[in-house]
Amino acid sequence: MTVRRISSGGPWEERVGYSRAVVAGPHVLVSGCTATVDGKLVGEGDARRQTEAALGVACRALAEAGGELEDVVRTRLYVTDIDRWAEVAEAHRALFADVRPAATMVEVSRLIDPRMLVEVELEAYVPTDRTGMPG
Repeated sequence: MTVRRISSGGPWEERVGYSRAVVAGPHVLVSGCTATVDGKLVGEGDARRQTEAALGVACRALAEAGGELEDVVRTRLYVTDIDRWAEVAEAHRALFADVRPAATMVEVSRLIDPRMLVEVELEAYVPTDRTGMPG
């Protein structure tokens, strides 16, 4: 199977050794995304705003892979304070209310930067004519 790796050019990809997204046939797997935009954390202290920004980063990677929001079949949300689940859920629902992917939200003890409250992953099933991958 042919695999295409997508980089956002962020410094963590090289340092850790991962790709922002991987396309394998019709499968698009988007790595964990935080609210880091242009090297700066967006929405410090605001779980909903961080979720919106992290989903934005993930959706940009998905689009680069040829995917659309409607192609998302699974999301994973990692939060540092599960008591703030409703803020995270509101941002997720605003984007995915009509798509309704399988979703998981779990509390983690912390993320790589203590100011980060949320990390998001996406998985999508995209027709290979849009991903540019062989079927």
